[in-house]
Amino acid sequence: MSTENTVADRLLEDARKKTAKSESPVLGKVALIVGAIALLVSPISIVGWIVGAVAIGLGAAAVGRPAAAKMAKIAMLLGGAAILVGVFFFTLNLAMS
Repeated sequence: MSTENTVADRLLEDARKKTAKSESPVLGKVALIVGAIALLVSPISIVGWIVGAVAIGLGAAAVGRPAAAKMAKIAMLLGGAAILVGVFFFTLNLAMS
């Protein structure tokens, strides 16, 4: 009988990977970048709505990670602002035509 406990080692390795993944701020950074892009393209109403919604979704997914929580909240704020700016320009275009 072997003294190595391969199942325990594998479970420990998986737990370490999961912990490292939850401490990674990558998803928060991606959400923040998408949020900034959403705000830049928001005058194009439909694109601003779509990219803003993506930023909100990515931010919501990243807010549970402690390392990315602040960036995720900022990304959701930027996504919401992009949607509002998109709605403004959409109604402005409707009023002008």
